[in-house]
Amino acid sequence: MRIVLVGPPGAGKGTQAAFLAKNLDIPHISTGDLFRANISQGTELGLKAKAFMDAGDLVPDEVTIGMAKDRMEQPDAVNGFLLDGFPRNVAQAEALDAVLKAERMELDAVLDLEVPEDEVVKRIAGRRICRKDSAHVFHVTYNAPKTEGVCDVCGGELYQRDDDSEGTVRRRLEVYHTQTEPIIDYYRAQNLVVTISALGKVDEVTAKAMDALKK
Repeated sequence: MRIVLVGPPGAGKGTQAAFLAKNLDIPHISTGDLFRANISQGTELGLKAKAFMDAGDLVPDEVTIGMAKDRMEQPDAVNGFLLDGFPRNVAQAEALDAVLKAERMELDAVLDLEVPEDEVVKRIAGRRICRKDSAHVFHVTYNAPKTEGVCDVCGGELYQRDDDSEGTVRRRLEVYHTQTEPIIDYYRAQNLVVTISALGKVDEVTAKAMDALKK
């Protein structure tokens, strides 16, 4: 299957993408991984992306699209792939359609993970990270430490990252609504969108997604 995964920040896309890709036996292709791989390998596209990033500029769509195209052409993606974080806007969605059409391929589904905005804010703004070891992550509601502000594992101080503040989360949601959400209508016009609720336990959401994709 060839799937695009879309949803607001805090919807659990990365987690669901990993489980779904494993269950479907297709590669999980994320924008972050594409950038890291191309930059670390020093590819032509990676060097272009790094130049923009070092200058504090956004990486142009054509560079991102080029990376995605190269990755989709790898042998492990011959039977399908799951795209996570790409396309990020309608222009990228149109470019992806053009790439797939040129390769005589097409998408099978666009999985839309739906989460109420207040829940997104609650999920992200409630995260607390350990200053000693950032791998130790807690949540004031869903995974609270035994002692407020103290890491259960190493005793380090727990803090809220600037990116996780409510104001920042709401700005990220505005960007999502403005730039990325329109691709849902774009793909809905092609009868590709499958919407599921991303509320509940991880395995429950995965099961809902698998059932929806099978239908």
